[in-house]
Amino acid sequence: MANLSNVVQLLKKEREQTQKELNRLDAALTALGSPASNGHGRTLSAAGRRAISLAQKARWAKKGPSAESEASAPRRKMSAASRKKIASAQKARWAAWRAKQKKAA
Repeated sequence: MANLSNVVQLLKKEREQTQKELNRLDAALTALGSPASNGHGRTLSAAGRRAISLAQKARWAKKGPSAESEASAPRRKMSAASRKKIASAQKARWAAWRAKQKKAA
């Protein structure tokens, strides 16, 4: 019977250690899972969101509909001859590169 009581004592110690480990894991999960720690704890009411939205829309309206687009210069168009010249130069560069690769191989 002494052997059986030793086994029971060992099982109780194991149970206590496991319980302590579970408590530590629960504490870690609580710390990681709390809304304040992951940045999702604060919520706004619908009225608050609406007030922010209206304020931002007022700032955009004050700025103007297209202040940046008017300030930038109009896009220049490239002539067809210029495009052909650039394309032929690029083809020549690729041909030279292919020849160099072929020569190296």
